[in-house]
Amino acid sequence: MAEEGKKRSVRRKNPEVNLDTLGLEMGNRPPQALDVEEAVLGALLIEPNCIDEAMDELAPNCFYSEKHRMIFEAMRSLTNEHVVLDLLSVSQKLKSLGNLEAVGGTVALVQLSQKVGAAAHIEYYIKILKQKCIQRELITASYQILRSSYDESINVDDLIDQAQSKVLDAVQNNVKKDVQEIGKVINDALDDIQKLQNSSGLSGVPSGFASLDKITQGWQASDLIILAARPSVGKTAFVLNLARNAAVDFNMPVAFFSLEMPSIQLAKRMMVSETRLSGDKFRGGEKIADWEWEQLDIQLKRLVKAPIYIDDTPSLPVMEFRSKVKKLVKQKGVRLVVVDYLQLMQGPSELRGMREQEVAAISRTLKATAKEMNVPIIALSQLSRQSENRQGSNRRPQLSDLRESGSIEQDADMVIFIHRYDYQGLSENPDDIGRTQIIIAKHRNGAIADIDMKFRADEVRFVDLSDSLVNQADMMGVESAMNSDMPAYPDGGYGSSSEFSNSGFDSGFDSGFDGGGFA
Repeated sequence: MAEEGKKRSVRRKNPEVNLDTLGLEMGNRPPQALDVEEAVLGALLIEPNCIDEAMDELAPNCFYSEKHRMIFEAMRSLTNEHVVLDLLSVSQKLKSLGNLEAVGGTVALVQLSQKVGAAAHIEYYIKILKQKCIQRELITASYQILRSSYDESINVDDLIDQAQSKVLDAVQNNVKKDVQEIGKVINDALDDIQKLQNSSGLSGVPSGFASLDKITQGWQASDLIILAARPSVGKTAFVLNLARNAAVDFNMPVAFFSLEMPSIQLAKRMMVSETRLSGDKFRGGEKIADWEWEQLDIQLKRLVKAPIYIDDTPSLPVMEFRSKVKKLVKQKGVRLVVVDYLQLMQGPSELRGMREQEVAAISRTLKATAKEMNVPIIALSQLSRQSENRQGSNRRPQLSDLRESGSIEQDADMVIFIHRYDYQGLSENPDDIGRTQIIIAKHRNGAIADIDMKFRADEVRFVDLSDSLVNQADMMGVESAMNSDMPAYPDGGYGSSSEFSNSGFDSGFDSGFDGGGFA
């Protein structure tokens, strides 16, 4: 038993994976192509035209043979020093590094120079070496995951996070995106512009708020949008409105990752917004009348059928988030992703305890995921107390108020603040209750602006009041019916108050608009 425990401790102290030994245990040889390695190194010795492409695409770990790896490292050092590669320079570099005898001396270099394939095939040879390298990296990652899975001291969530990171690193570290000629990029851009000119409406996912869409043209694919405010200002309420509008009014699938609230609470908030009944009735504080139950069935039909997918996993690891988004985009065709909220996500396990670096890694992953999956991601974020410590109108949120990491501001394509006058105590006028500014403080691909809205806490919805900023006749955005400042029809539609009062439901249904606010 003591000897077995000693072996286990030795294994833990030596985390390196020996692919040769592992391959023998499994009855297989590690993926390799020694003849191709020799052909590439030989070409580098006598074909200067091959050097730039090989140095850009290959790394030392792309070579399985330790001798070949040493030779390539010497060649790369010479290239960085702007020294021409030939038998003499490479042999001298290996000698200075103390590796000449280890690779077989100058004789080995001469033999390599005689094993050159056609220089025109160098691109194909490089592709083979990268494929073998990825296979080896995946084997190494799999073995490390297997070994960690037997270690009961590792938390399961950390284990999943590490496993996803290892597999992703194995692939990404060896895959590079090709450069593109500007002519092709411009032609693609012109095609995109022509498509937008021929289409009506917005180029992105509609928010349902006409004045907001006028500025953004909808949430654009691959953008990371940060929506920030102090606690209890209405971040979740606003982003629920955005998700509802995209899914219900425009039938665009939305993924909602709620790290703060359980899914049933989110559903209740959306039901309050849709029906405009008192929030107390959904919490059991007030009884729902029989006729109101009938209206609930009618008014919630569209919401029930809406393509909204909610994930309420608490403390969601960022790598798990990434894999879930990929699955949702592929299987459900998701067009918009919402995260509530960024600071509650878990970053890479190796950065735990270094909060600023962890948040920076989370924001980078969110941006990378948006770009890779070509969908907009709206991530909620907390603001620091700095804005509350400022005096008067200086309480208006600023980019420097973003909490815990400056990387959030850097990674975001758009930063939006929610600024409530009554919350900040900037006005004692009763008419200012719920008065809100949606502040676009950063907009990488467009204008910054302030948009006036009103937050109706009892209905958990925002109403667009910026008609003066936008000519309604020239409006490109489409206003969501839910965002109009009109009461609801009993049949689930929206109309004027006079039309509503004529329906015969005015006295009973209006009573449902009082009290029970959310933020």
